[in-house]
Amino acid sequence: MRVVVCDPGVGNVRSVVRALERAIQAGAGRTCDVSITSDRAVVAAADYVVVPGQGAFGAFAAGIEGGLADALREHIHAGRPYLGICLGMQVLFESSDEAPGAAGLAILRGHVKRLDPGIDPATSRTYALPHIGWNAVEPSGAEATAPPHYFYFAHSFAAEPSDPSVISGTTQYGGQRFTSAITHGAVMGVQFHPEKSQREGLALLARFFRL
Repeated sequence: MRVVVCDPGVGNVRSVVRALERAIQAGAGRTCDVSITSDRAVVAAADYVVVPGQGAFGAFAAGIEGGLADALREHIHAGRPYLGICLGMQVLFESSDEAPGAAGLAILRGHVKRLDPGIDPATSRTYALPHIGWNAVEPSGAEATAPPHYFYFAHSFAAEPSDPSVISGTTQYGGQRFTSAITHGAVMGVQFHPEKSQREGLALLARFFRL
């Protein structure tokens, strides 16, 4: 099983690799080498691709433009599993308020917008951004009756898909409910950080490897 963490050169991916290795061992009962690469050929040949992301949409989009973006699209169009974490989810869409003019992969139609959580009625102050900390992800779509799960967030922007059927989880922050998880075929995207979400995060990664 060829598992690749795509590294466009923004943010630390080591914690993601460690979490993936633990999830594979727990779920499959065996170890697996997880490689980190920005090589187009390695990404295109992978069985599973994970794209983590920290930092700005513009820098991330620039890091994958050209050959690496084409390899990611090739992997997805071939029906092989893709997991996008935080910016790795946002870049699946067409564009972002954070970097006007920067192009995402456009695998899914939609735009990434800055959160607008409103005013805290208890303090009369604007809710803080970035949204940092633990919060509930409430399943939607086919899993709407499942209980919420708690994951760790760190972001100021969230995707707004044009097609609501791809939304598999939402989260409330202040007065705003935003998309926190998407599923489209073998593509999964999460706005939170499973590698920082302890048991729930490892369980989600294990589910990804069962795709």
